[in-house]
Amino acid sequence: MRAIILAAGLGLRLQQPAGDQFPKCLLQFDGVTLLERHLQMLDAAGVHDVVLALGFQPELVEAELKRINWPHKVEIVLNPRFDLGSVLTVHTVADAITRGGDVLVMDADVLYDERILSALVAGETVNRLLIDRDFETGDEPVKLCLQGGVPVELRKQLAVGLQYDTIGESVGFFRFREETARRFADIVAGYIDSGRANMPHEEAVRDLLLERSHVFDTADVTGAPWIEIDFPNDVARAASEILTQLRPFISLARQTTS
Repeated sequence: MRAIILAAGLGLRLQQPAGDQFPKCLLQFDGVTLLERHLQMLDAAGVHDVVLALGFQPELVEAELKRINWPHKVEIVLNPRFDLGSVLTVHTVADAITRGGDVLVMDADVLYDERILSALVAGETVNRLLIDRDFETGDEPVKLCLQGGVPVELRKQLAVGLQYDTIGESVGFFRFREETARRFADIVAGYIDSGRANMPHEEAVRDLLLERSHVFDTADVTGAPWIEIDFPNDVARAASEILTQLRPFISLARQTTS
């Protein structure tokens, strides 16, 4: 199983002061960056094949990798046009997506409980989505809608009259089987070829789901704390509401120097 962590973006909505911007995966909570938390939990889950898709200030992320001293090699792929949509970042890692085996595609800007990753990686080869039914309505969450257990929508804005029996927020992590990952890469390439490089990669996932050519199961992670960090108030909520519910982490760098 291979994990692809998307960490290329500018993070403009965080409203960091000019000159002080840095990749969101380097946000620290209790002295541990989001990147290190990702790597530690992947390691605990037995996922050691990691590809990191970078763009904005990659040297800062590479320095953090050295500081962490994670015991496995991390493959780094650069997207020089990180100012465009995340679908282009996914396209830059197409080789890793189609290399074989199950693939995890994960946003880097998520603070989450280990139960969420456990639900994603459990079992043999499978296509899997994660849904949190306890979510705040509004325009920002990416909604996942199911009808009889089958995904019928994955979007922030739902069409009027859409029929579904379950709705929740999609956690920004997806799992694809080998053949499904190849089809996903093809769809992403179609976005680039048709001039839609400014789109979010979730749109390509949506196209894949609505083709109905690959069966997906859905793991319900309702009750497991997590937050995607896009805005300044998300940082505050992550520290005050989410972090307090998570198992304490000890930095790998701190362990090796103690």
